[in-house]
Amino acid sequence: MKRARIVISATVAGTAAVLGFHAHPAATPVATAPPRAAASTPSGSSGSTGTGASTGSSGSATTSSRSGTKNALGDPMSTRYGAAQVRVTVSNGKIVKVEAVQLQNADQKSASISSYAEPILHQSVLARQTAAVDAVSGATYTSLSYEGSLQSALDKLSFQAPDGSVASSDMSQLQ
Repeated sequence: MKRARIVISATVAGTAAVLGFHAHPAATPVATAPPRAAASTPSGSSGSTGTGASTGSSGSATTSSRSGTKNALGDPMSTRYGAAQVRVTVSNGKIVKVEAVQLQNADQKSASISSYAEPILHQSVLARQTAAVDAVSGATYTSLSYEGSLQSALDKLSFQAPDGSVASSDMSQLQ
């Protein structure tokens, strides 16, 4: 009889603890500012001195510097939860920087998912040196639109992944 009281008390306490749990919001901020105009700062925040700039078909700028560093702004990829747009920096044939200029933020849940997925996608891209990375579980829309925008930026720079992989930029499945 004494054990039954202990088991019931422990069960009630454990259930109360689980029901009272509240997850903390993600610590990584989501970029929500609209993309900058190509004429204002085409090289973004990389600080490289541009020696030449060409504008792609979507109006985004591509810049290069004397050191072999090139930047490009990918096309915005729209989904029902918002758009994703990525800026990439390639130096000496390697992806050295990926910056999410805009991610899905139509509502608080979308913003939370995007802020969770972005660092994982960022790390995968830098490690694999390609836009064709695995989608983050639970963040399919963010993953595919991030990859599509990144691939469009890499295409503007004529960048080839070491393994020859290419991410799909077909967003029709996400509409």
